[in-house]
Amino acid sequence: MDIKVDFDRCEANGVCVGIAPDLFDLNDDDELTVVHPIPDGREADAREAIVQCPRAALTEV
Repeated sequence: MDIKVDFDRCEANGVCVGIAPDLFDLNDDDELTVVHPIPDGREADAREAIVQCPRAALTEV
């Protein structure tokens, strides 16, 4: 599993980081980074982050 970030939509709210801080990170410039690929066994949290993103900036690819 992999996650694509639409940086035009992402507002760096950090909801995904709160759900799975081992998969998502915001740097000092509020730029989101995602672990690629999502490790086995972490898909459920990754999908929860996609669903909970307030700007719908995350999609599964």
